[in-house]
Amino acid sequence: MSPEDWAALRRQLTGRLILPGEPGYDLLCRPFNALCDDRVPAAIVRCAGPEDVRRCLDLAAGSGTPVAARSGGHSYPAYSTPRDGLVVDLRDLADVEVRADGVAVVGAGTRLVEVATALAGAGRCLPLGSCPTVGLAGLTLGGGIGMLDRAFGLTADRLRSARVVLPDGRLVTASPDSEPDLFWALRGGGGGNFGVVVSFEFATEAAPDLAVFAMDFPAGSAVEVFGGWQEWITRVPSRMWANCTLTGGAAVGCRVVGCWVGGPDAGRSLLAELVRSVGTSPGQGMFRAADFLTATRHFAGCSEIPPACCRLRDEGGVLPRVGFVASSRVLTRPVGAAALVGLLEGSEGVVVEVDPLGGVIAEVDAAATAFPHRSAFATAQVYATATAEDRVHRTRLVFEVQRGPGRTRGHRGVHQLSRPGPIRLGDRQLRPQPRATARDRTALRPGRRSRLPTGPGLTRPI
Repeated sequence: MSPEDWAALRRQLTGRLILPGEPGYDLLCRPFNALCDDRVPAAIVRCAGPEDVRRCLDLAAGSGTPVAARSGGHSYPAYSTPRDGLVVDLRDLADVEVRADGVAVVGAGTRLVEVATALAGAGRCLPLGSCPTVGLAGLTLGGGIGMLDRAFGLTADRLRSARVVLPDGRLVTASPDSEPDLFWALRGGGGGNFGVVVSFEFATEAAPDLAVFAMDFPAGSAVEVFGGWQEWITRVPSRMWANCTLTGGAAVGCRVVGCWVGGPDAGRSLLAELVRSVGTSPGQGMFRAADFLTATRHFAGCSEIPPACCRLRDEGGVLPRVGFVASSRVLTRPVGAAALVGLLEGSEGVVVEVDPLGGVIAEVDAAATAFPHRSAFATAQVYATATAEDRVHRTRLVFEVQRGPGRTRGHRGVHQLSRPGPIRLGDRQLRPQPRATARDRTALRPGRRSRLPTGPGLTRPI
């Protein structure tokens, strides 16, 4: 791209084009994962609306420039920040409107804490993730796992429609009645190969009474606690969500945190069953009633700070960016507790967070959306903070833990692209992908020929 090309794009935009060396570039180019600061884009466009998105795609397609949409920038290897490419930054598309009928219209660049705050003000809720600075678009397009998903379904399950700029520049509305195959693909398919979503419509729920809790179990009890938790979570009501986190080291740590939808007495009773199942009492514990926003801020780690501060420092808040390596797995069924804990022994600083599925998630037909894991038991995130100096070592530890359970039973990878470490995608983001062929689209929906839009592949906004 020449300076003249960028100048021409700047004249066409309502939003802002930011090039290297210009004010704001050094902050805007940085993804959430500080280990990926070497991914330096050629330009960033802060889009003011769908027309800006269209102009970005036109320019990228005509020049062969790698392009990626960015909502929150939280993908593990920073896919939404392409090296020497164009970042279609959706941050300014962050309006939230909650209608009288409970439908919420949300811009694709809205952060999760902003969504929760707006919904709570209207007495409504959605199943959302726990990280406050994640963008809503990346969460929804990947399915949307969080503390209320067992009770109310995935974030994508609440989607009524989405406005999408297609690779050919058209702005369409995907819904059950308009572009139904595109609508199917947007609900959990990830990848973002079919366009850039600029806004969503969700069917919300009336905000219920909740309770949040945490239990820290003593060192040396991880095998018993994780094994007991796996048995317990499969039989509790869908209104109960609780994950189990294992922390590697000489003695593997174990913590159970979660959220109960309903009155506190019933929630406490179910947790007492868990303690009886594992045969070990927690060393420390907490249980308290909460409304939707309080619970969201609790899981976000923002309970003790003003709401305006629950954002990244780069955006005027107090939350830091983090350097890390991470990967994820889908567990099709409970796994051997001793085997998983054994993998973490001596792996100082490696964390495995196991989030349960089931409940309402499993009630949706597997062919109804692009989310393929309806019958799965849980997801597992394997994570370790890292610096440039110890990145190689940390990546090796994470990879060993992530792939280790696959040698036993009940595991499969979420996606090929969830593996740790950087993956070079920039040189093929604007080329037609094999997954977009008619044959593959038909294979995605057995017995039916889909009519998904073809064209250049795009990375999903995360």
